[in-house]
Amino acid sequence: MPELYDVAAIGNAIVDVIAPATDAFLAENGLTKGAMMLVDPKASAALYSKMAQAVEASGGSAANTIAGLASFGGKGAFMGKVADDQLGRVFAHDMRAIGARFENKPLVGGPATAVSMINVTPDAQRTMCTFLGASVEFTDEDVDRETVEASKVVYLEGYLFDAEAARRAFAKAAAFAHGAGRKIALTLSDSFVVERHRGGLRGFIENQVDILFANEAELLALYETPDFDEACEQLLRHCDLAAVTRSEKGSVVLSKGETLHIAAEPVEKVVDTTGAGDQYAAGFLFGLSQGRSLHDCGRLASLAAAEVISHYGPRPQVSLKDLAASKGL
Repeated sequence: MPELYDVAAIGNAIVDVIAPATDAFLAENGLTKGAMMLVDPKASAALYSKMAQAVEASGGSAANTIAGLASFGGKGAFMGKVADDQLGRVFAHDMRAIGARFENKPLVGGPATAVSMINVTPDAQRTMCTFLGASVEFTDEDVDRETVEASKVVYLEGYLFDAEAARRAFAKAAAFAHGAGRKIALTLSDSFVVERHRGGLRGFIENQVDILFANEAELLALYETPDFDEACEQLLRHCDLAAVTRSEKGSVVLSKGETLHIAAEPVEKVVDTTGAGDQYAAGFLFGLSQGRSLHDCGRLASLAAAEVISHYGPRPQVSLKDLAASKGL
């Protein structure tokens, strides 16, 4: 089968509601700064009523990565679940408008489309309260074999590990991908996800994952060590390629043959870190899908992350293809 897609992603289909907030606001509402908390629809609505004026945008970690891939000029597909409601239709429209394939049937008669209330403090940390809604209804029946087998890389969002049905979907996607000679990539998504599912994630990484994305905190949580180098050594025993972000320290790209330290791209002012990891993955996977060197993949990743943290919202506001060209990439 010919390769039709650079990356196919499976993730939560979420609409983000993003607003500025203070540390005091987080404390008053019992929110853990920098984390993602799962909430029910009542708590989500209550928090929304207290938030400052917000910006609404289609989001979800893996969907954001596909948006970044498209901005680089890559061809992507997305699999996720929305409800048959207004937000679900907006999400589907936004994915198709960027040129991505999104064909999963909407959920009828179940929970509403997922929403994430994101409060951004002046230090650009984002604190998320997410009602997963219809997104957790994604099952192995929603995995499109043809799309998986026609994609160079299949990218899985760690947040879905909270749903047993989605874990079965991951296993099915991995079987299809590896059966067709494709690569499986996974992002750990959040250190709290790692804490909840450490054993399952370790097993999945060791047996199914070819490419891993994580930030430093997630990696340390995965291997239960405060030593970054030790965690990297353990990781390389379990997967062939990994990219670990370290905020202003840049990132480290790990493979069996080399370890690369990639500098962070300079940013005049960090406004909102929402989507930074998602866009890092977008740049890296785009480079990888085009046969670029691991160093170039890291540079493209850092460039995409720097663009998204310079404004509110989890998706690029300029052409990443043009931005990369301006940097000689």
